[in-house]
Formats: sequence, C-alpha cells, structure tokens
Amino acid sequence: MEGLDVFLQWKGVILLGALIAFMALERIFPLAVMIGGWRRVGRNLSLAGLNAVLSWLIVVPVSALAAHWALGWRPEWWGGWTGLVLDVLILDCWIYWWHRANHEFQILWRFHEVHHLDETLDASSALRFHFGEVLLSSLVRAVVILALGVPLVSVVVFETLLALAAIFHHSNVRLPHWLERSLSRVIVTPSIHWVHHHAIRADTDSNYAAGLSLWDRLFGSRSATVRTASMPIGVEGRRDQDLARLVKRPFDLR
Repeated sequence: MEGLDVFLQWKGVILLGALIAFMALERIFPLAVMIGGWRRVGRNLSLAGLNAVLSWLIVVPVSALAAHWALGWRPEWWGGWTGLVLDVLILDCWIYWWHRANHEFQILWRFHEVHHLDETLDASSALRFHFGEVLLSSLVRAVVILALGVPLVSVVVFETLLALAAIFHHSNVRLPHWLERSLSRVIVTPSIHWVHHHAIRADTDSNYAAGLSLWDRLFGSRSATVRTASMPIGVEGRRDQDLARLVKRPFDLR
C-alpha cells in the first residue's frame, strides 16, 4: 500500500490545494451571487482555525487512542485494500446517521445550526463548524472506531476524503449539467447538498449524505427539491451572526 503512504503524508497539502483551487474556481465560474464578501469567508476560516487547534489537542489523540484500543474481532480477510474500502463505507454510513442525529436532536442542533446559519455557500462553508460539534463528533466517532475495530489509517483516509467531499459539495462552482448529473448518481454534489442548506426546514432536514449519495436514497431522506441559483440559503427564520455570537450561540439558553 505504498501509494496510500504517499497520500497520507501529503494529505494536508492535498486539502489546502483543494480549498484554494475551489475558492479560485468559484470566482471564475460562480453559480450564485456571493453574500457577505471576504468578511464572511474570514469568519468561516476563523472557525476552521479554532477547530484545527482543537483537532491537534483533542480530536487526533482521541481517534488514535480509540484505534489503538479497538476491539480485535475482525477476520483475516478484512485487511489491506479490501479492509480500507469497507472501513470507508462503514464510516460514511456512520457520518450519515450522525449528521441526521444533529438535525433530529435539539441539543446537537444547537451546535450544528452554526454551520447552517451561513447565508451563502462556498468552499469555506465546508470548514464552518462550531468547536462543540467537532468535539462531540470526535467522541462518538471514537466509540465507533473502538467497537468496529477500525485502524487509524482507515480513519485518516476517511477523514481526508470527507474533507475533500465537503469542499466540493459546498462549493459555488457552476458545473456542466451532464457532469453534475453523472456524479450525483454516486457521490454528493453541490446540487444535492445545496438543497440541504435551503432555508426551508423541510429541505434542511433532508439530503444528509456526505460522501456517497446512496444513503439518502436507501434511508428515504432524499429531497425532491431542485436546486436553483436564487435558492435562499441559511436557517428558516434566523440570520447569520458575527464570530463571537456564533461561538456563544449554542450556550445561549434564552
């Protein structure tokens, strides 16, 4: 698995390159008019910076410990590339259900709402999460890793692919219709995920998949709404806020 080692060594560069590339493409081939300008992008990147620090201090060590102490129940054939593919599929299904839970349970929605309050979607939106959600997600994921015996290499590969997918399906790039239609049969594309960010609650509570698009079809959460460039983005009845208020928002019980 020599190619995998190279991928893991360069994952940071790959993610940064993808973010820069899509942010550039969004300005060359935009789909919708951007709202908020660079101040909004800066707010999203500030949240991303806070989460990066949290990741190095807590998320990465927790995942590493979970993988180290993972239950060793797996058969011998569940290894190598076969094991990696199965692990990614399992974790992708898990992130679907975790994302869905963030919409169905109010205590989780308080944190996840920060992501949805963004009133424009672009590549930077993929990084806009409250640190509370990141922390809760890492703890639940650790239980999944521990119980299913997922090795650390599979976790890192999945998290990298998930980040790349998020940058792509949040992006404001106008894709050829034929390309978007073809890709959407397999993976989550902007046309699918933008509906999830539609400022109509019925659509917000749909299209939960992050990687493979089949999960929404399989579990009956795919929306029939068709994305348009003028579709209002955000949370129905709510407005976006400045960085300080976004950080404090989940803890405001009023």
